[in-house]
This record gives sequence, structure tokens and C-alpha cells, in this order.
Amino acid sequence: MKDHVHHTAAAGYKTAAETYVRGRPDYPPQLTVWLTEVLGLNAHTTVIDLGAGTGKFTGRLVATGAQVIAVEPVAQMLELLSAAYPQALAVSGTATDLPLPDASVDVVVCAQAFHWFASRDALDEITRVLKPGGKLGLVWNQRDTRIGWVPKLDAIVNALEGDTPRYYTGAWRDAFPHDAFGPLQEQQFAHGHTGAPEDVILNRVRSTSFIAALPAMERAKVDEQLRALIASEPELRNKDVVTVPYMTAAFVAVKGG
Repeated sequence: MKDHVHHTAAAGYKTAAETYVRGRPDYPPQLTVWLTEVLGLNAHTTVIDLGAGTGKFTGRLVATGAQVIAVEPVAQMLELLSAAYPQALAVSGTATDLPLPDASVDVVVCAQAFHWFASRDALDEITRVLKPGGKLGLVWNQRDTRIGWVPKLDAIVNALEGDTPRYYTGAWRDAFPHDAFGPLQEQQFAHGHTGAPEDVILNRVRSTSFIAALPAMERAKVDEQLRALIASEPELRNKDVVTVPYMTAAFVAVKGG
């Protein structure tokens, strides 16, 4: 492969693949319409799920009827994806070394992933495999920090991010504008991740790459901070089921002819 996987992703996601499945939120139902009407996915199209992870977004793409090619460099995640979605073609690859011919796909989608490899080189490679008029879709789930206790949760997490690329910093935008693509167009959708605190808060944080890569004692300290937060917040304390509010941002850019 021409590029390497960021050290945090390589270390964290290798050990946290199962936790990722349990802790990560789903996507809002409005995104189904976005995939079909904005990206144009249907039974006559081929889409790459780039940085597909364990397949958290792959099922959404499969449901459109499109031919799905899931590209993921972390073997442990790709194994879980293959088991969950055998109808998708699962291949090992990176954003700057896609194992596909020129102008061979209609759409490339990066869900929770583009910030890891946001660069001109990655966009050049995506351009190579997209057909003229093909579309690049970028999707992120982000906790909604307008809710009172959510910034406290984010502060626990963000204090440990180090040099890990993150969506919220906006650094990924530096890859644009790109000569091959028109302007990014954005839509946002509000939704919630509902479940046991152990999953929607603790396992969600544990599945964060740089948290999963910490030594065991440091991970235990993070768990203690999270449990203290839950105990201190009336909306969370002594609740069997809680809802973490999210905003999903969906971007599309069209490749020129």
C-alpha cells in the first residue's frame, strides 16, 4: 500500500473492533433518503464504502440495492464486516491505494472515516476510481454539544486525543477545494443513540481509537471518569436506558466530467 494507517487507528481499532460494534451509534433514518436521492444509489450503481470498519455503515449501502465494495485496512475490522455483510465485496485497501480500476465506481462514501486520510493524495485516488459525474459522500456522527452534559463527556475524551485526526477540529476541510470536485454541499440530521449507559457512553468511548490504544490502567481511569459523570448528572444517574444526542453531517461533492 502506498500509505500507512495512522498509528492510533492501527493500535486502537485492532483491539477494539468488538467494542466498536457495541458502542457506536446508528445513523438517522433521513440518511436513507440522502443515499438514494442525493448520492443516487440504486441497483444499477456501484459504491465504495471507504474506511468501512466493522460495517456500521455498510448495511445502509447494501439496503439501497447498490453493489457495495467495502475497503478497510484493519484486518480485525474487515473480518467482522465480512461476517455481517457477505453480500458486500470486502477488500483490504487504503484511501491512497484502492484496489480498483480507473473510472469503475459511481460513488465513494466515507462514513466516520475521511478525517483519517483527508489529503490531496487521497482525493486524487478517489478521483481515479470514480466515473465522470461520480459522487463523493462524507458522513459523520457527532455528539450534540448543545445538550448540557455532553460537553463534559467530550472534555473527558478530547483531553486524550493527542495527534489523532478528529472530525470536530475541521482540519479535514483543508483537503478542499480539489480541482476534480465541485463544492461540498452539506445537510445535517438530528437523532439520538439510546441504550444502556454501558454501551452508549462507556463502550462508545472505549471504541474511540486513542482510548482503545491506551494502557489498561489508563483505560480504567477513563472508565472511572465516565462513571463519575453518569453519577453526577440527573439525566443519566441510576438510569437503565439513556439517550446520547447526535448530529449527523452529510456532505457530497461531484466529480467533474
